[in-house]
Amino acid sequence: MADLPDVPTLLDAAVKALGGSRREGQQTMAEAVATAVEQREHLVVQAGTGTGKSLAYLVPAIRRAMESKKPVMISTATIALQNQLIDRDLPRLANALAPLLPREPTFAVLKGRRNYLCRHRLHAGTDEEAEGAELFDPRQLSSVGRQVARLHEWAEETVSGDRDELVPGVGDLAWRQVSVGGNECMGARVCAFGQECFAEFAREATTGVDVVVTNHAMLSIDMSQGYHIMPEHDTIMIDEAHELVDRATSVATGALSERTVSVAAKRAARLVEPGISERLGECADGLALMFTEVGEGRLDHIDEGLAGAVAALRDAAAACVTAIGPNPGEIEPDAASDRRLALAALEEVRETAVRILESYEPPLRDRTEVVWLTKAPSKPPSLSVAPLGVGGLLREKLFGDRTVVLTSATLTLGGDFTALARQWGLGREVVQEAADLAAGRTPAPVPPVEAAPRTAADVAAEDTATEGPDSAGDAGEDGPHRAAGEPRWRALDVGSPFEHARTGILYVARHLPKPGRDGLSQEYLDEIAALIEASDGRALGLFSSMRAAQQATDELRERLDQPILCQGEDSTGQLVRRFSEDERSCLFGTLSLWQGVDVPGPSLQLVIVDRIPFPRPDDPLASARQRAISAHGGNGFLAVSATHAALLLAQGTGRLLRSTDDRGVIAVLDPRLATAGYGGFLRSSLPPYWGTADPEVARAALRRLAEKAGAAEPEPAA
Repeated sequence: MADLPDVPTLLDAAVKALGGSRREGQQTMAEAVATAVEQREHLVVQAGTGTGKSLAYLVPAIRRAMESKKPVMISTATIALQNQLIDRDLPRLANALAPLLPREPTFAVLKGRRNYLCRHRLHAGTDEEAEGAELFDPRQLSSVGRQVARLHEWAEETVSGDRDELVPGVGDLAWRQVSVGGNECMGARVCAFGQECFAEFAREATTGVDVVVTNHAMLSIDMSQGYHIMPEHDTIMIDEAHELVDRATSVATGALSERTVSVAAKRAARLVEPGISERLGECADGLALMFTEVGEGRLDHIDEGLAGAVAALRDAAAACVTAIGPNPGEIEPDAASDRRLALAALEEVRETAVRILESYEPPLRDRTEVVWLTKAPSKPPSLSVAPLGVGGLLREKLFGDRTVVLTSATLTLGGDFTALARQWGLGREVVQEAADLAAGRTPAPVPPVEAAPRTAADVAAEDTATEGPDSAGDAGEDGPHRAAGEPRWRALDVGSPFEHARTGILYVARHLPKPGRDGLSQEYLDEIAALIEASDGRALGLFSSMRAAQQATDELRERLDQPILCQGEDSTGQLVRRFSEDERSCLFGTLSLWQGVDVPGPSLQLVIVDRIPFPRPDDPLASARQRAISAHGGNGFLAVSATHAALLLAQGTGRLLRSTDDRGVIAVLDPRLATAGYGGFLRSSLPPYWGTADPEVARAALRRLAEKAGAAEPEPAA
């Protein structure tokens, strides 16, 4: 192949063809990505909103794929970004670069098998999940039935079988009736519908392409099992990298409920002697009984009765697997499907039960997993088990045999990259290591690279460095250094085209009392009302709980003229659209709005945060991680709770400035951001907004912005 143009040349051509303008941060990032790929060194890049980071990693990705004749993987956290890349960014970019390259670049999307309609499952017509649902809500079965009927109609017209193309969508319970997971599929060679399989068509479409777009969940599944589901590659770009740890943890979490066990028993009943499967069904009843006697929340010690119920489940599921026996070879497709479905459900039950029981074997301070019981009003009780950390898994499986570029608008917490780097399992950044050596500082000894799972001591050693600006991890001399064999990586912050100090005000309501536990106080409601009156609406209210969002909605609707929308009253997408179209409206909500709202222009000039978004004190995973770090000499609060809050606060406040023309105020009502010792760590995780604690300064700015926005509105027609 002839020499390819360099990345700056390709990027300039792409920007010109797409009608954009040259951005310094985008150029810097693209060249850094190209260098990292060439030198086979990992790169962590923070690129603020407006940088154009997608183009900055897609251009070097395409060049690398054509040069190496191997695909480059792109992993995202959200469906929205995945669809944006496939439907908009990559088609336009491929067309723009084609004149400079030997051929037009190609691309495809890789999703899990569960995302596609399964023709065999559709025709087999199993319904054990729906029967399980009826135990808890008799109305749910008929609703699921109607949705499944619509899926049968859709199956006759869809070309892709992709769930994302079904509008309006259906619930998870209905979709499970017509889809299978990777561990449930009998394989195209055996399946009667193998030549018509939507998932196989999608998988084949990734063969031989330059760029494959996938998601963090698929990436985590690929890392955690013994075989690869992704095409062979040596380079991966991870966008929305701040979500990677949570998505990997979610994939690694197992759960037991009465329904999951009952489904496994019903599937096994088709293949084994009645007494064997009935024993497992009885164990489901026993588990449900034990759930009534155990309180919800984190279970540091397992009740004898619950332990016995879980052990009985383990043994009964194993007995069913043994009774089904080894693979008999060539069998009828329906029998092969029944066998795969049963074994998948049984192995999930058995393996989860084993994990739960084994998690209690080490002393409390050395455990690597946490167990908790969830009791939600609308769902059956569930016993879950999750790892305390996934750094070991990521270090071994993600960074071991490929070049990884991790990027997001929010990666520096407390002023540097240490916090998230530790969670990813990365060691000391090579740039900092070189600075230490040049200054004559001796690297402190660290343990060798470990394979997952880690011990609690490993968790503490890796995560203590997230304690903030004054921790040993940030001090350099006594902090952790990269040991032999640890991944080599560099960090880069390319900044943002936004002038945060000139366009955004960070107002901290220092005069308010600390937030209480019994909802929003009158002082908080008065403060919110005054801010919204000053801005004449145009406000996004980010609340720490749905209860607080609903309280503010109910009370302020009585006091204000501005329309207030509340999450849950319609789909989030519809609410955001209405908020964007009506400049005087406000939108109140909780977690998904902290990261999922992109409304540039005068419809959003005020972001209100009711309190610092620490994890709930009773959050089982966060509290267990915090305890493990504290038990080994670290500061668990700063390492877990403050890091979580800093990341979410940066994401939430980032909703304000979405274009270079945006102006506005971020109002944090929680005075602890200004008064608490950890406040400096949190503030240093935010862009350099102009700060004030004077409420009248904030309101005056909002009034000026509202007047300007109102003056810009077109006059109504006569």
